[in-house]
Amino acid sequence: VQLVESGGGLVQPGGSLRLSCAASGFTLGNYALGWFRLVPGKEREGVSCIDNSDGSTGVADSVKGRFTISRDNAKNTVYLHMNSLKPEDTAVYYCAADSVVVVTTTHCGLPFEYHYWGQGTQVTVSS
Repeated sequence: VQLVESGGGLVQPGGSLRLSCAASGFTLGNYALGWFRLVPGKEREGVSCIDNSDGSTGVADSVKGRFTISRDNAKNTVYLHMNSLKPEDTAVYYCAADSVVVVTTTHCGLPFEYHYWGQGTQVTVSS
């Protein structure tokens, strides 16, 4: 069972990136999925999430209107589309999956509620 993120990198402020998280060993369509980010010295922050039943999505206020989550069950992959990036978006981004966590449009669950985690991908927003 594995989650592998990709797509991170260095981007200028105002730019865009698409992060991908590919699953192996299990079917992502049966799981709620979340994207989290971690900055040294801060707690892991939930960024966005998507439910496994009705496709409801949630997004943090800090990225609302700029980030979008989507999933492609045929490719067993979840994406985080990031636009209008800001320096404060700089972080290591992680995807996570869990079959039990409850995801709503206003609540993505807490990190400890997610069972599976990827290794993270670095996103740096700088000129």
